[in-house]
Amino acid sequence: MLEELRITGLGVIEDTTLPLTRGMNVITGETGAGKTMVVTGLGLLFGGRADAGRVRAEPGRATVEGRLRLTGNAASAVATRVADAGAESDVDGSLLMSRTVTIEGRSKAHVGGRTVPVSLLGEVGELVLAVHGQSDQLRLLRPAEQRGSLDRFAGPEHEKLLVEFRELFTRWRGVADDLADRRRNARTRAQEADLLRLGLDEITRVDPQPGEDDELRTEAQRLEHAEGLRTAAHIAHQAVAGGGETDSEDATSLVGTARRTLESQSGVDPKLGEFAARLEEAASLLGDVSVELSTYLASLDADPARLQFIYERRAALRSLTRKYADDIDGVIAWADNARARLGALDSSDELLEELEREMHRLAGEVAELAAKLRDARLEAAGRFADKVTVELAGLAMPHARIQVLVVPRPAGDISLPVGGVESGVTADGADDIELRLLAHPGAPALPLQKGASGGELSRVMLAIEVVFAGAGGPPTLVFDEVDSGVGGTAAVEIGRRLARLARNHQVLVVTHLPQVAAFADRHLVVAKDTGGAITTSGVRVVEETERSRELARMLAGLPDSDLGIAHAEELLAVAARERANAA
Repeated sequence: MLEELRITGLGVIEDTTLPLTRGMNVITGETGAGKTMVVTGLGLLFGGRADAGRVRAEPGRATVEGRLRLTGNAASAVATRVADAGAESDVDGSLLMSRTVTIEGRSKAHVGGRTVPVSLLGEVGELVLAVHGQSDQLRLLRPAEQRGSLDRFAGPEHEKLLVEFRELFTRWRGVADDLADRRRNARTRAQEADLLRLGLDEITRVDPQPGEDDELRTEAQRLEHAEGLRTAAHIAHQAVAGGGETDSEDATSLVGTARRTLESQSGVDPKLGEFAARLEEAASLLGDVSVELSTYLASLDADPARLQFIYERRAALRSLTRKYADDIDGVIAWADNARARLGALDSSDELLEELEREMHRLAGEVAELAAKLRDARLEAAGRFADKVTVELAGLAMPHARIQVLVVPRPAGDISLPVGGVESGVTADGADDIELRLLAHPGAPALPLQKGASGGELSRVMLAIEVVFAGAGGPPTLVFDEVDSGVGGTAAVEIGRRLARLARNHQVLVVTHLPQVAAFADRHLVVAKDTGGAITTSGVRVVEETERSRELARMLAGLPDSDLGIAHAEELLAVAARERANAA
């Protein structure tokens, strides 16, 4: 749940903190006081689009901070995602989040004291928060949204089936597109394949080996300078080990003489013994060098035939690097890629027949799974319609009924026989979903946007939202003036249903209806201050007398009216009894 929300520099809000509680939190206030900024702030905190136009000129940036208490099913998922980003919860188990937007439009996000991408706030928001507002009502009028909503209502097993279907659909369309492309571009593919085969044939004839060009370059240098190398090695070997025609002593003999001389005096001064031991190591090293020089001399061979072969081989390798890559390793990589590409370019009759068989096999599986999806949606549609109809009866629409139609999508470019009916198929299945309203007995079933008045549409949408929320979803639910166009008995029922939702969810409600506000566990009022040069707004918690005065203002616009306050107190008492009886 969201324990606290602090907003600074956003719209008319200069700096305010909203202490939130479990259950139902209601936010009220005069029109234009800044209630909308609270919802805007929530949107920013949970990754929504940043609008620099809402940032106050002073201090030039807007900041929204929130403290989340992680509980329930979402806790582990949020903790894992946050930990993956390198952030961590506070010592008391809460999670601190913040979002800053400057007047220039720059945005920064922090979670657990660490800078994170704004997208992480959005991921956390999807897990812990759902906002239901008038824009969401319009969204739910779209067929695609109605289908998505029904799929979410159907439950996790249905969603697993939908994921399986989408994966299978993607495989089917991939094979179908591949087959169509091979047939459509057979000539172009054949020309490209011929060029690749020519290159592969040339490379195969030369058969380059990894690193061969560098090895041949080194060997050629040795063969080209064999005489100079032999002379240098011979002179060095004589200097180290002797055996030459000169009478001068070699290095090995000189070191041996020095070692023996020092050892003869080591009894007098042990330091000379240390020097002698080091000279012994030097003598051993000289011996090793002498042996290796002898081996090197024996290996040196001018070998003109070998040098000619290397020249020809290097010329062949250079021919490849001029055409295919900068070096031999690159040429080998080109050949590997060419072989893979040849497989992709294959348009032989055998392959085309194999792809066609695979396409038909997958099409059958897609059609079978689409039929299962349709059956699952039909079952969920019945349950959903019954639940929404029950909610409507409690919202002063006792004779209204909701129908959820699940019908085969009209056949189109991509169609399959699903359940014996030719249907258009997409990644979402082969069904069209439409919510219809029967406003009263004998009335025709009409699409929501045609069959409901403004007030009825608000109640229908609230009933739908209540049913969705009751099916699970995030732990915190935000309702932004979803009671627009409603009053009287229906308003009381809206308050009762929101209070019922608050038993299992944290509910935040922005409302103008006193009948709804009376059901709150915590009542917050957004108040405008016009005393200074700049209009600002703040939020405060109201209780007891203050709360009665706020409800009186909402009822009649007269916060100081004794009659209005009495009416407000009566409304609060009724709401309290309702909550007590429901507990």
